[in-house]
Amino acid sequence: MAKAPTKTGAIELKHYDIVVKPVITEKSTLVSEYNQVVFKVANGASKPEIKAAIEALFSVKVLSVNTLIQKGKTKRWKGKEYRRSDEKKAIVTLADGDRIDVTTGI
Repeated sequence: MAKAPTKTGAIELKHYDIVVKPVITEKSTLVSEYNQVVFKVANGASKPEIKAAIEALFSVKVLSVNTLIQKGKTKRWKGKEYRRSDEKKAIVTLADGDRIDVTTGI
């Protein structure tokens, strides 16, 4: 017998798997002037999935989602090379009047 998907209130748990964490850097705080927020997201997440997750988790209206994949660097540790994992980031543009404050509640 199959179980129904688990929900916490009206938010599905898969939304927490899509949005990994907010990106707090100097560059990401500069884009907040344009009502944009930057998040690290799952590598397999699509733009519609990211939009649905942000709208469900933060109760805001998302106008657009731009994504980029940051390739992992090759590094050295104790003379041996290793490679960092690739990361996917999403730059989310919010509707006028909507805000996400990523610095509180962390």
